[in-house]
Amino acid sequence: MRHARNNELTDRRSAAADAKAALLIAYRAAKTAAEPSQAARQAERILLVEAREARRAERERLKVEERTRLETLAAQEQAAIEAAAAAEIEARQSAENARISRVIEDEAARKAERDRRYAARKARQA
Repeated sequence: MRHARNNELTDRRSAAADAKAALLIAYRAAKTAAEPSQAARQAERILLVEAREARRAERERLKVEERTRLETLAAQEQAAIEAAAAAEIEARQSAENARISRVIEDEAARKAERDRRYAARKARQA
């Protein structure tokens, strides 16, 4: 009896090995048959990757252009602000100089008027 069980085990083992071998043969046949379509899929994947990379490069280029444009605008605005500040400083300085010159002219006119009155008073006394 024991020998019969052993034969059954041997039969099961050989059947499993045969099935495994058949699966392996079927896998190799399917792999060989699918190889052209696999190459096509691989080529399609490569094209997709290249297109994705091109889109990414375009986005990066647009980002750089936008950043450059914004930096240029900021520089122009800063230059305009600095020019306005310089013009305002110049205007203040000019107004201050004009005020000082008016004060000096008024002082000279007042002194001249005082001297004229003094001379007129001395002329009346003499």
